[in-house]
This record gives sequence, C-alpha cells and structure tokens, in this order.
Amino acid sequence: MTQTIAPRVRTLVLLILAVAGALLAGAAPVSAHAALTGSDPAQGAVVDTAPSQVSLTFSEPIAVGDDSVRVLDPKGERVDKGDPANPSGTTYSVRLVSGLPDGTYTVAYQVVSADSHPVAGAFTFSIGAPSETTVSVSAQGSDDGLVGWLYGFGRYVSYAGFVVLAGGAAFILACWAPGARVRAVQRLVVSGWLALTSATLGLLMLRGSYTTSGKVGDVFDLELLGDVLQTKTGAALVSRLLLLAAAALFIAVLFGAYARTADAVEPDRDAEDDGGGDDGGPDKRDLTFGLALGGTVVAAGLAASWAMSEHASQGLQAGVAMPVDVVHLLAVAAWLGGLTALLVALYRAPVETPVGRDAVRRFSRLAFGSVVTLAVTGVYQSWRQLGSWSAFTDTRYGQLLLVKIALVAVMVAVAFLSRRWTQRLADARVSEAAEEAERTEATERAEEAVRAEEAMRAEEAVRVKATERAEEAKQPAGTAPAEASGTSEVFEASMAVEPPKASGASGASEAEKAEAGQDSVRAAQLARQRAAAEAARQKRLRDADPNRFGLRRSVLAEAGVAVVLLAVTTVLTQTEPGRTEQDARAATAASSSASATGQGSGAVSLTMPFDTGGKSGKGVVSIDLDPAQAGDNALHVYVEGPDGTPVDVPEVKIALTLAAQNIGPLPVAPDHVTTGHWSASRVQIPMAGDWKVEVTVRTSDIDQVTVSKNAQIG
Repeated sequence: MTQTIAPRVRTLVLLILAVAGALLAGAAPVSAHAALTGSDPAQGAVVDTAPSQVSLTFSEPIAVGDDSVRVLDPKGERVDKGDPANPSGTTYSVRLVSGLPDGTYTVAYQVVSADSHPVAGAFTFSIGAPSETTVSVSAQGSDDGLVGWLYGFGRYVSYAGFVVLAGGAAFILACWAPGARVRAVQRLVVSGWLALTSATLGLLMLRGSYTTSGKVGDVFDLELLGDVLQTKTGAALVSRLLLLAAAALFIAVLFGAYARTADAVEPDRDAEDDGGGDDGGPDKRDLTFGLALGGTVVAAGLAASWAMSEHASQGLQAGVAMPVDVVHLLAVAAWLGGLTALLVALYRAPVETPVGRDAVRRFSRLAFGSVVTLAVTGVYQSWRQLGSWSAFTDTRYGQLLLVKIALVAVMVAVAFLSRRWTQRLADARVSEAAEEAERTEATERAEEAVRAEEAMRAEEAVRVKATERAEEAKQPAGTAPAEASGTSEVFEASMAVEPPKASGASGASEAEKAEAGQDSVRAAQLARQRAAAEAARQKRLRDADPNRFGLRRSVLAEAGVAVVLLAVTTVLTQTEPGRTEQDARAATAASSSASATGQGSGAVSLTMPFDTGGKSGKGVVSIDLDPAQAGDNALHVYVEGPDGTPVDVPEVKIALTLAAQNIGPLPVAPDHVTTGHWSASRVQIPMAGDWKVEVTVRTSDIDQVTVSKNAQIG
C-alpha cells in the first residue's frame, strides 16, 4: 500500500507547489499599500499659469528620498528643484523652477509606504494647453522585475519557515513529547529555522534595490544596505535575526536536554488527558514549562517583526491591530506548522516511536483553538482592511480574501475527516486490545494445561524410579549385575589412559572459548536480524491499517491546502488593502471629473515679485491656496531670491480682502516650515468671490514691502 501511495504523494506535492508558484508569480506587481489620493495640479489638469510646486497626497505616510518625486518637461528634462517636503499630514510637495513655458509636464514618483512597500506611479498636467511629450508615464516600478520577484519569494519562504519552526516546536511540547527524539521531526524544525534565517538575510540584502532602482547589481550596494538599516523595515529584519539566534538556543535545548527526558514510546491516555505526555517528574515539568514560556516569547517576537512593519502598523487602530496580528500569526503557525509536523510523524516516525492516538487528539484540540482564534482575529482584520461589503468583490484584496476564506473552509472540512479517522483508529485500538486480552488469556490457559501435563509426567517418572529401586533391593546381597562388572572394568581402563590427556587440556579449553565466542557473535547477529524483521513486520502491519492509512491521506490533503493557503496569505500581504484601493478610485474619479469640466484642481497659485529697497531686498513670493473654495483652505508661501533659490526672511504676513462685500482684511500668520517655505492650515474663507491676496515681506528691521494679486475663490 505504501508503494502505491508514493507516486500519488509526489504528484500532489508537485501540483501544490505549482499552484503556490503561480500565486507568487502574480503577486509582485500588486505591492503598493499607499495610494495616491490627490495631487495639485490634478492628474490631467490644464492650468493657466505655471505652478510654483507640485503636491502629492497619499493614503498614508510615506518615506521620500532626494529623487522620490521628479517633474519632467515635454523634452524629458527635470524642472523640479530641492528635496521633497512634507508640509502637512500625508501631503508631499516639490518646488518647480520659475518661468515654465506652456506644455504637458510629467510627474513621476517612487516612494516607500509606511507599511514597507514601494509605491511608484506617474501622471501628467499641462500649462496653458496640452502638448506632445517624450516622457512615458508607464515606467516599470522597482518591484516589477527579477528583484521584485525574488523579494516576494523571500517573503513566502520567511512565512513558511516561521510556520514550520514555531508550529513544529509547539506540536512537540503540547502534543507529542517523544517527537523530540524523532530524527525526521528534528530535521523539519531545523529546516524551518534555516529557511527563516536565510530568507531574512536575503530580504535584508534585496531591500535597498527593491525600494529604489530594482536592479540586481544594487543588491550588494553597501550604501543602500546602510540606508535600509536606518528604516523601520531594516530594523525589523535585524531584530528578527537577533530573535533567531535565541531560537537556535531554544532548538538546542529542545532536541538535547528535553529529548533525553522524553519517553521513547508514549502510552496512550484517555481522551480527557490534556497534557502532552509530560509526567516524567518535577525536573521534566520544569523544563517543559521553561521551554514553553521561552518559545512563546521568541515566537511572539518573531511575529511582531512582521506586525510592526507591515499592514497592522498603519491605518485604523494601529495600537490594537498590531497585537491582534501577532496573535493571528501565532495561531497560523500552531495550526499549519503543527499539521506539517504531524504529517512528517505519520510518514517518517520509526516503528519504536509511533504517533499515538492521543497525540493526534491533542493536536486536534490545538488546531480547533487555533481556527477559532483565526476566525476572531481575521474578522477584525477584514473589517479594518476592507471597510465595506462591496470591497469583497470590487477590490483585488477582497477577492483574495474570499479565496483565503474558502481555503480555510476546505481545511476545516478535511480536518473533520481527520478527526473521524482518529476516532476510528482509537476504536480499532480498543478492539485490538480486547482481542489481545483474549489471546493472552487463551495462551495462559494453554500454558497451565502444559504445566499440569508435565507435572503428571514427573509424578509417573518418580513412581517408575521407585519401582526399579524396589526390584533391585529384592536381589541377593553378594551378586551384582553383569553390567556393573563391565562398567567397573571400563572405568579402570579409562583411569589408566586419563593422565596423557591432561597435558592437552589448555588447548582444548582455548578452542572451546573460541567456539563459544563465535557462537555469541552469531547469536547477536541473529538477534539483530530478528529485531529488524520484527520492526519491518510491525511497520507493514501499521501501514496496512486502513484507519491509519485514511488518517495519513486526510492529513496530507490538509497540508496541501495549507501550502496554497500560505501562498494566498503572502500575496495578500503584498496587495493594496480594499479600503485604500476604493479611496484611490474615488479620488481618481473626482480628479477626472474636475478635468473633464475644465475646473482643474481648484487650487490657486499666485507669483509676485517684490523689492523692499534694502540689501538683498529683491525676490519672488509665491502663494498656493488649496482648494481655493469657501471654508477651510491650506495656504503655502514660498520666498525665492533673484537666482531662484529659496531664502528666509524675518517676516511674512498674509491678508485676504473681499472688497465687493466689505470683508477683510483677514490676517493670516503662516508658520515657518523650512528654508523659504511657510504654511498655514484651516484658513477660513467665508464666501466665494474675487479676493485680494496681500503679502507683506520684511527683509530687515526697516525694509519691507506689500505686494498683492487678486484670486477667484469658489
């Protein structure tokens, strides 16, 4: 039966790996978790005058570098200057050179979202009227090439390694203590540690190229590696490596001191026994408790290295979402990792250390608790990432989540079948025990009958011997049987020739010893052969058990679904959440609607030269008002010198006046942000109209000037 199942197992494993590979291959292009929700100028907008800056608004905070935002003219030349700034919230801006001619300009951005994923994109706006441009807006992102695929594969391997490492150790401590002595289970847990360690090192090396150029040659750039170590993701990866060092010590104790205290064969217990077979005394209980506590702390720390740098660390209720994510990952590891360890034990455990029915029952209870935990934490995470029922079907994240839910349902159904096979195996064990008891009783009765017959024969022999002695006593005293006379003669002859034989006694003794040694070696070999034959016979009997065979098949099916489920989960972590995707769609639709009606972005940009008359008193002041509507507005002030470089001045004041309604002047005191940049939020404009914007610039204690322009609000 084992010969016929092997090809099926290989075929199933290859099919599972193919499905997982296909899912991972399609995961890389959908890796952005922060989305562009607005811009100024808006995508496709046509503005009358050249703006002084370009602003981008994202759904969550991002990390920007020197070249994160680029603005290109129709010929592909850069027209931005300075580093991107973050004036407020999730809005980031870059300054433009003054005096831009009419035409179509391209804004290209490549940033890193707060949950560690690269975000790249591009859009266009026009000054005066659209024109032809040589710039392509569909450039390949850094996560679309080979580096992106390797990074996605490394994430899958790291998840799989964590599941096998943590789940395998939990299976040993909570369900099957003798498994610490099984070589196949030891290799499984160590393989999980090696996979997680190597994947973490690979992710750390790939991170710099993954978030910037996407080139393979930049993987070994030490400068990029140094930049990565200063980021939140880099710190999380380094922390994971330190925790893996502690995990190595945990594994050494688990398969060393703990394995030596574990019984080779764990006796089956009642179903009500919730322990892991740990009744070896106070020392073993203390060691088990210490390993369980230390292993839980290390596993929680490893899970936190994902929770604190990815989805859970951003968005709604991050303080609640991160611990929930840690519990979710631990439940996944206990279920899927324990299932993998059980599968290995069922197929690879030696005959002298079989997996008992109680170990399977204990894992069944552990898996049930894990599934309940996954359901509770999964509902919360789904609400947090989707936000609406429509996101289940309208977004890629929701669709993948539906696939994940379906796979979990399939696994639970297969687990129910495994539970039935376990019960049948237990019932079969009970019937086998009853049959064994009957056979033992029959054997004992047969042995008692044999002993009684031997006793009767012994009594008969005693009676015969007594009769012979009585007959000998009846013969005359001086006579002796002929046999006795002949016997005495033979004895005398033998005594006569005995002395010569005594000289060769030592040689005969050595020969007898050599022959006895050969006999002991042959006896040991025969004993080993008999033990091997008995072990093979027991293995054949165990493999031929239909209940155990059914349990193996159901657990193998569970493990197959688990591999695909883990692949879908990895893709989910690289997919833009449904809530963010819907927000980005709404923002894009609003921008497209505004562009179609010719309203542009609705923001006002004013540029006014000034001259205070004193030393260094000349320059240009620019005002950006967004959204330039009645109500709350954001105002930005930029001051540049004659050469176009940002400069600071002692004071900048703004006043807004609506002369037609006798409103104003309304003073605005902007706050200094950086060199040549001031901003003010929640600037209240009470009504629409043709407002006069006055800017007072003071360049020294006595030199100042006020310049003004009108702007249409609303």
